[in-house]
Amino acid sequence: MRPILLLRPEPGASLSAARAADMGIEGVETLPLFKVRPIDWTPPDPKRFDAILMTSANAARHGGEGLKALRHLPVQAVGESTAAAARAAGLMVDEIGSGGVDALLERLPPDCRLLHLAGQHRRAPASASQTIVPLAVYSSVTRDDPPGLERLAGAIAVVHSPRAGKRLAELCDREGIDKSGIAVASISEDACPPDRLDWEDVAVASAPRDRELLQLAAHLRDNSA
Repeated sequence: MRPILLLRPEPGASLSAARAADMGIEGVETLPLFKVRPIDWTPPDPKRFDAILMTSANAARHGGEGLKALRHLPVQAVGESTAAAARAAGLMVDEIGSGGVDALLERLPPDCRLLHLAGQHRRAPASASQTIVPLAVYSSVTRDDPPGLERLAGAIAVVHSPRAGKRLAELCDREGIDKSGIAVASISEDACPPDRLDWEDVAVASAPRDRELLQLAAHLRDNSA
């Protein structure tokens, strides 16, 4: 059975692996290409904002003590896992978007002032009528030599971010791993690795959510030669 390799950093990789097991998907392994670290940050005056925009659970997991100063602001969260992490950090969740940040923003008032707690490598929304002020509270650091890279050969690689797609291609080139034997399941068009024709297959999930991405990975494996 071809392995399905999850490239996202921990604890997200293990959470996705547990979700895959609940879905009955076998042969899922973790191969994190990054590690998440908190960074120093200073919370702004909460009176400047109407709500917090949170697009990753890592913002809540690694926000630290600074989150206490913002606990009276409602959180507009992308995804159930982000919402759950925000609640665990003592924050109030208002809206939960299930179709990505752009779909969530379409549901919010256009004059809403949002504080986007995010990572240092943030992807800005494609279009937004709201005022969004980004503030980095964590960093996703590249792992120079992730153990077990040889497992990529012939695998189904699961890509959760644009950085992961780019890093996957870099590591395959560096290690001399044949990309034509790797099928890639990507959470979005932006996350697809470069030079898509170099890979066995590159497919995008039907929605930018973990469940749909895992379903896609299983489909790629079940339909591969």
